[in-house]
Amino acid sequence: MRAWLSRPVDAISLTWARVTLGLILSWEAVRYAYHGRIHAYYIEPGFTFPYFGFGWVQPLPGDWMVAVFGLIFIAGICVALGLVYRLASVLLFVSLSYVFLLDEAQYLNHIYLCCLLCFLLCFLPANRAHALDTRLGLSAPAPVVPAWTLALLRWQVGLVYFWGGVAKLNGDWLSAMPLLDWMEARRGMAVVGPLLAWDPTAWLMSYAGLLLDLLLFPLLSWRRSRSYALAAAILFHVLNAAIFTIGIFPFLMVAWTLLFLEPAQLRGLLRRPQLPSLPAVRPLSSAGVVLLGLWLAVQMALPLRHWAYPGDVAWTEEGHRFSWRMKLRSKQSNASFVARDVDTGQEWKIRPTDLLTRRQARKMSTRPDMIVLFAHHIEAQLRARGHREVEVRALVMASLNGRKKQLLIDPDVDLTQEERVLWPAASWIVPLSRALHPGDRRSHANSGGQ
Repeated sequence: MRAWLSRPVDAISLTWARVTLGLILSWEAVRYAYHGRIHAYYIEPGFTFPYFGFGWVQPLPGDWMVAVFGLIFIAGICVALGLVYRLASVLLFVSLSYVFLLDEAQYLNHIYLCCLLCFLLCFLPANRAHALDTRLGLSAPAPVVPAWTLALLRWQVGLVYFWGGVAKLNGDWLSAMPLLDWMEARRGMAVVGPLLAWDPTAWLMSYAGLLLDLLLFPLLSWRRSRSYALAAAILFHVLNAAIFTIGIFPFLMVAWTLLFLEPAQLRGLLRRPQLPSLPAVRPLSSAGVVLLGLWLAVQMALPLRHWAYPGDVAWTEEGHRFSWRMKLRSKQSNASFVARDVDTGQEWKIRPTDLLTRRQARKMSTRPDMIVLFAHHIEAQLRARGHREVEVRALVMASLNGRKKQLLIDPDVDLTQEERVLWPAASWIVPLSRALHPGDRRSHANSGGQ
């Protein structure tokens, strides 16, 4: 294994990874600015939902968040060009991860994936070929890299497909939900709308997506099936981009799925001359093998952690994030909160939009851990106004994948006494009791998410 990981491979694949990721993230920074998302997501909110253990990560004041996205844009361009690559790759990883960690309400699987890929590129020799660093003498040119560098990136992408398929092995997805609702909501699309709204289309897409995700990684890894698997992956992402609003994810996955091509094939696709020979490279150390194994073990284990929690992960959300559970559930919720001054008995009914943006309120109302954080925020606001002891209760009625609404949170529990923890302790989450029934179907055009 160590010898296989240490064999030389053409550096063109790492060059492709570097250029495509840098350009896509620069493009994403421009998109956020153009659509006003920097202000709407990170400047306008007076409160953000930090990730567990990252409460110290807070938005910069004023318009400094615009500067952060400017840094992402510049760093992405420098990474793509291979210009001061080591510094640029670190800055891209740090700035993107900072933005990602600011608010759970803005969680997206593909931004999490980009953070992981940026982290890996910090350690890879992706600036040894077709990079400005080599022309400026900042890096020694080398036409080859160790095989482990390409294998690591392939595994990282392959696991996204595989775990995305495993996550689809649930009763709702096998019943074509929520795709039946989502396709019905697209009936008005020009030309293809009636076809998308035809029930067999949703059933076909559900099972085709399941099989594709489960099988794509091994099929891409086998030479004889690679070209067919690659064509299927490209078609899959093109259809996703046309039907759903999922940002840069289809473009990123198409670009990085091409890493499964043999480097010589990628050279041919890019119309670059083939290398006459592959000189030897430095062998991977034993410590390097251990580190690679640890990284892959973590990536294999994280998507399994939801099994440690009781209940349906799509309902409780415990273990949902960082698990490649993409476009699997449609949730709608109505949430209201009642705060009470214990000393005086005075009560206040609080609507989430009184203290949050509409997007934050919509995301929070379906995610129990964020509901608890918001209850603590209400408590802090009232304490700042002089109320010494405050109770906060929530009335949250939610629907999962077309089911009739039911309680999500125990309305009798004072949420200020509850803390967000990593172990199974959320007894205040009401278990999902309503079974999926075809008669419950209704359109949730905008409630599906990552």
